[in-house]
Amino acid sequence: MLIGILSFVAFFLLAVAAGLFFTYRDTMLVRIQEVINPKPKKKENLVEKIEKTKSSIGSVMGTLEGLLPKSKAEVGVQQLRLIRAGFRSEQAVKMLFGAKVLVPLVLCAIALVTGLSKVNAFFVFATCLGVGFIGPDFWLGKKIKSRQKKIRKGLPDVLDLMVVCVEAGLSLDQATMRTSEELKMAQPDLCDEFGLVVLELRAGRARSDCWRNLAERTDEEGLRNMVSMLVQSEQLGTSVSKTLRVHSETLRTQRVQHVEEQAAKTSVKLVFPLVLFIFPALFVVTLGPAAILMMDAFKQLLGH
Repeated sequence: MLIGILSFVAFFLLAVAAGLFFTYRDTMLVRIQEVINPKPKKKENLVEKIEKTKSSIGSVMGTLEGLLPKSKAEVGVQQLRLIRAGFRSEQAVKMLFGAKVLVPLVLCAIALVTGLSKVNAFFVFATCLGVGFIGPDFWLGKKIKSRQKKIRKGLPDVLDLMVVCVEAGLSLDQATMRTSEELKMAQPDLCDEFGLVVLELRAGRARSDCWRNLAERTDEEGLRNMVSMLVQSEQLGTSVSKTLRVHSETLRTQRVQHVEEQAAKTSVKLVFPLVLFIFPALFVVTLGPAAILMMDAFKQLLGH
């Protein structure tokens, strides 16, 4: 057991040392060059320090990410999930796969330091490796659901403003741009996606393709239905304002129905707390004194 623990610690330290060597090799060469040929130092502001820290972290994660075997299909799927969660940086994929390597090692180190591995080393280390590897995926899934929920809640308000803009005489593209600018503080996620639609339109891409990309990036049912209605409205030549207004009313009706459904489920969900916690307490309070009296009566009878 001791040999296995020491081997794991040695492997962990060698991996960290190798990662630091390959990551900070250029930095070491630059520092040696500065010592040989000193130059007047330039003061860095806070933004430059933050950018340098982010680049250092990204390089470390990139080194760890290279240790994990993966296919192009898996990278594409994870990149799409990161985009749906709102992470569009080029370093996001490296950070995710790097976390899949770093988190298991950190959990194993914590288990080793705290002494949890003494109970059952194989089970503890296997659990740490499994949880650490799957943990970033679960966290990313929670981020995607949270962002989709925010988009779903803010979509009716955004559609109302788009209806106002279209009925005021603006085109659909101008209404999308104006909506993304006006509601940027109230609905940042949805307006960010609309801003990307505007940028794609300015780049010369077809309007239908831009809206379909929006539905693909968000993977939210309400937006998919809206995109389908807008594409059909453009193909058939129907009124865009009426289409948006009807869809907005439909989304609000669905929201009310969802709330009513959750309220109807409350009585069923309360059965389990009542049976497990409240009813036993009531039985103890109501039947407890009677049980004590009966026990005293039986003691007296048996005593005589």
